[in-house]
Order: sequence, then structure tokens, then C-alpha cells
Amino acid sequence: MAEDADKISFLAFVLSLAHTAAVHFGDLPDPSSGAKDANLPAAQQMIDILALLEEKTRGNLTAEERQLLDQVLFELRLRYVEATKAPGEAEPTSRIILP
Repeated sequence: MAEDADKISFLAFVLSLAHTAAVHFGDLPDPSSGAKDANLPAAQQMIDILALLEEKTRGNLTAEERQLLDQVLFELRLRYVEATKAPGEAEPTSRIILP
């Protein structure tokens, strides 16, 4: 049973990637430095990785896995659009919320 506890689930993997994207958006502190610096190209890369994962697993996910992946992608894409708005435009209205 201890081996099962050490295995990563698909849901945990998706949330881990989303957490990394949140760090790259500067919404969460970097675990190694404690800094909250935005790195939008790295955030975009995490979105691309999740989109690739969604594409390659299509039809092979449970309803819960598909729903979480769709929700995470939607929120990250919206966050990216907000983060790349020109300076004078409205401030971001949302932050990434991880369950």
C-alpha cells in the first residue's frame, strides 16, 4: 500500500503543472528563491504543455480528469491574456485558484 501512496495521479500532475504556471505568472512565490517575479514565456510554455497533454490524452481521461484539465487550461489562458494586456488597460481580475 505504501507504493500506491507514492504514485502520482493524473490530477496531481495537472495541478503540479498549474502550480508551476502560477509561479511563472508571479502569483505564487518561487519555491527556491521566494521571489514573485513574472516570467510570461515560461508561463506560456506551461500552458502549451498542458494543451499538448490535453490533446494527447483526449478520449482516455475520466470525466473528472477531463473537467480539471479543461478548467485549468481555461483559467491559465485567461490569466495569460490578462497578464499580457498593455499597461493602461484594466488590471487583472482573476488569479489562478488551485483546489
